[in-house]
Amino acid sequence: MQYLHTMVRVRDLEKSLDFYCRQLGLVEINRYDHERGRFTLVFLAAPGDAEHAREQRAPMVELTYNWDAEDYTGGRNFGHLAYRVDDIYALCERLQNSGVVINRPPRDGHMAFVRSPDGISIELLQKGEALAPQEPWASMANTGEW
Repeated sequence: MQYLHTMVRVRDLEKSLDFYCRQLGLVEINRYDHERGRFTLVFLAAPGDAEHAREQRAPMVELTYNWDAEDYTGGRNFGHLAYRVDDIYALCERLQNSGVVINRPPRDGHMAFVRSPDGISIELLQKGEALAPQEPWASMANTGEW
């Protein structure tokens, strides 16, 4: 397993980038604008981690800016922790067998979400290419929030 990033939702992307980059000193690694989903993702790394972060070998902060105004209450501005895993199906099966709810099953063989006992959302991402869809995951519905 490899720690990837921590996601934080931001209300004002430019103000947030000013804080994280100009004031705090983080470096912008990647930016993705998603027209259809109406959001922008900006990945930042500490200066000493920047080169490794470009190769996805160092942890980053993911700023998520939703284009439509939204009020983040109850800690919703903190998004999730993300980990790359060797076999998403095997890990989800092990978690489920231990009593963990799979909030967003890995239907696509690539991504799943679970929650910690304290309600922290954890994103699991398949290492390399997505695995071929398989049951019971392919037809499993979402449960709760993720």
